[in-house]
This record gives sequence, C-alpha cells and structure tokens, in this order.
Amino acid sequence: MSTSNIVWLTVGVLVALAVGAGLLTRWFVTKGRRAPWFVRLVNRATERVVQVVKRPITVAVLDEVADVIQTGHYTRNISNALQENRRELRALVAEKVRQDPSTRLVNRLPGFDRVVDDVSETTLRVIIEMLGDPRMDELISDLLRNNIQQIKRAVRERDHENVAPLPPPDLH
Repeated sequence: MSTSNIVWLTVGVLVALAVGAGLLTRWFVTKGRRAPWFVRLVNRATERVVQVVKRPITVAVLDEVADVIQTGHYTRNISNALQENRRELRALVAEKVRQDPSTRLVNRLPGFDRVVDDVSETTLRVIIEMLGDPRMDELISDLLRNNIQQIKRAVRERDHENVAPLPPPDLH
C-alpha cells in the first residue's frame, strides 16, 4: 500500500470509529445507561479533532466564497429579475401606496392614480438602471468582501465565542 492509501485508510477508520462511538453513546443514553470508557474516550478525541480542524476549514471556505463573490454580477441579476417582473412590481407598489393609511386624504385628489403609476414606474426604472450599472456591482462586491474579511478575522480571533446566544424567538 502507498502512503496516501494508508493515510486515507487511517482517516476512514477514525471517522468510522467516531461515528460508531456517537451512535453507541446515543444508544446507551436512550437506555438510561452510561457509555463505556472507550466510547467516551473516542468521543472526547473526536471533539478535540473537530475543534482543531474546524477553524482552518472555515477560513478556507470563507476565502473561497470571497473569491467567488468578487467574480459575480449580483446587482445585474437583481436588475434583470426586477425587469422581468416589472408589471407585477408596479401593481404591487400602487396597491401598497393606495392602502397606506397616510394617503387616505391625498388619494381622493383627481389624478392620484396617474401620479402613483408614474412615480412607481420612474422609481422602478431608476432602481433597475442603478442595479445594472457596473459601479453598483463593484459597491456590492466591496461590501461583501469587507464583511467576509471581518467574519474571517472574527473566526481567527475567536470573537464569536464570547457572544451570548440569542434567546429563542417568541412565537406567540
């Protein structure tokens, strides 16, 4: 066997051991018993390996995501989607403006519907043109890149480990 085959075989055996230990632990817990020392030992070792490996993998994935994001034209994609749905968006904006409680008095004026339609169309056209502009793509790319750099820095410096978890949302 070659060295790489031995390494892959070792990794495979270790992964199988970790998965088996996790399943055995679950089985023992469901039966109300404590897992044997060997299973606990494998679980602790697995936790340590995961703790050592997860940060470099996370940073590598973020590096890849940052590279991919810088090559995209996301605002142009949004512009194209808005263009495809222009008619529906105009109707939606007009409907929401007419339903807005602050326009109750104004919507009785003659020509109100025409003004709403014209303003909706103008706003939509300006937004579509702005999103289609390469400068907007550059802005969004810079924004995403800077956020990803901040996230990578936080991961490296373990800033997120000191943040208290958010309470669960109140669904009532």
